[in-house]
Amino acid sequence: QVQLVESGGGLVQAGGSLRLSCAASAIMFNTMGWYRQAPGKQRELVATITSGGNTNYADFVKGRFTISRDNAKNTVYLQMNSLKPEDTAVYYCNAERWYPWSNYWGQGTQVTVSS
Repeated sequence: QVQLVESGGGLVQAGGSLRLSCAASAIMFNTMGWYRQAPGKQRELVATITSGGNTNYADFVKGRFTISRDNAKNTVYLQMNSLKPEDTAVYYCNAERWYPWSNYWGQGTQVTVSS
């Protein structure tokens, strides 16, 4: 059974840094990434990375967040620097396999940035 186990969330002051990790079990995924959902808002893309290392970032995190993955460990990371109060949200790990198609979500980890 596939599981995505997230860690690394917490409370940080504005301007600080956090590193999120998501370890996937069972199978390898073509794309892994992070999404976030703030209270009263829709879930939105933060960043994704393919097994080949191709990355995609939302405009609001470019230059501040870096996504990476360790294929040997089947783990994806999100290094978040220069955090802002508006980055406060629950961050969800996502993993997708293209063939046969399957898509999974982690349980979410809270990130709170105080001003």
